[in-house]
Amino acid sequence: MKSSFSRRDMLRLAAGTGAASLLAACAGPGGGDSGTAAQQEAGGDLSFAHWRAEDKEVFAQIITDFQKKNPKITVQQDISPSNDYQSTALQKLRGGSVGDAFTAFRGAQFLEIAKAGVWTDLTGQSLLGRYEPALITAGTDGGKQLGVPYQLVFNTPLVNTELLSKAGYTEAPKDWNGFLALLEKFKGLGVSPIAWPGGDAANAGQLLNVMVVNNAPTDDALGKIETGEAKVTDDWFLTVLKQYQQLAPYFQTGSTGTSADAALALFAQGKAGLLATGSFQVAGVRKLGATFGIDLLAPITTTADKAKYEGVFNATFILGVNAKSTKQAAAQAWLEHLSDPAVAGVYANGTAQHVTVKGVEYTNADLKALAPWLTKKTALAPRFQFSNLDVRGAVENAAVQVVGGKSPEEAAEAAQKVVDQKK
Repeated sequence: MKSSFSRRDMLRLAAGTGAASLLAACAGPGGGDSGTAAQQEAGGDLSFAHWRAEDKEVFAQIITDFQKKNPKITVQQDISPSNDYQSTALQKLRGGSVGDAFTAFRGAQFLEIAKAGVWTDLTGQSLLGRYEPALITAGTDGGKQLGVPYQLVFNTPLVNTELLSKAGYTEAPKDWNGFLALLEKFKGLGVSPIAWPGGDAANAGQLLNVMVVNNAPTDDALGKIETGEAKVTDDWFLTVLKQYQQLAPYFQTGSTGTSADAALALFAQGKAGLLATGSFQVAGVRKLGATFGIDLLAPITTTADKAKYEGVFNATFILGVNAKSTKQAAAQAWLEHLSDPAVAGVYANGTAQHVTVKGVEYTNADLKALAPWLTKKTALAPRFQFSNLDVRGAVENAAVQVVGGKSPEEAAEAAQKVVDQKK
């Protein structure tokens, strides 16, 4: 699946300095002061459900500002760990008491919630004009705009640039052999080359994105495993698993049981060269006190001439209004507030996350450092092509099993059995 979002558009996102005030003035209903008639009528205690615990403090700041402008509404964050959120959110949302406004992951969870009729249709609303059109397609289903992806993230490993420099590198290796050579250099520095949260399914699979994009015969190859047009036992995916086998000695000890927090801490303490998750964890690294430079560095799994992509991006954290809620006016007011470029800027700079809202001014040092990635050749994260979470789990777990010692062939066969059962 290819993104239709042009690199020129990405550059415009990176260079949004000065545009925020103009867009805030021209945003139309709900812009700036959140003052539409619907908002004035809105009231009550609003539940905002999401999985980003690391964003809690920034959202608290945004909530304070929102409540000053909407004194009849109070907002309570309902936060679950990402893994739990994927498995239990729909059940909670259906009841309507949790998640009057809520978020969803791109792909399987978004589609599952759509099938259950929990999204309120946003099609035609003026707030959509505040977003980059090509970045909110993950919030559409059946020709309707059900939600708006808020985050533009890079599912590409973080690298400690100080360690990279000590290893003798000024740029990323261009091929697989070069990447393995870099890992050897990191090992020689006495650090774990890669911190990988193999014990956390929601984050362990992030590495699969960059391991797949240059190996896959087509951009939608992972999705084809679910439909039966491709298999886990196909040669290209066996290549992916064999490369995980090659990476196993470079992960930290006990990697298959390592939590996301433990891997994050290892990297933040300067004890690992790479953190195999993505840009969404930069703020977490800083919160733990890390002061070293951070960039992104993806393993190029092919020879340089065959590499199609330099990394992976995703548009996710899909915001929406709960159709089962009795507080839809309040939830709508909250969504419009978050869509204001000035407010989106507070979120972006406070969390070190690029966003999909137009005209946001990025002042965060890490966002500025990662801005060149907005114009690099990156693929839309393929792990979210799955619409069945059990199938996705089986495919991703094959990589974990290989790192744990199972042969690529055995792991592939076991995963394919699960895929066949779920057809």
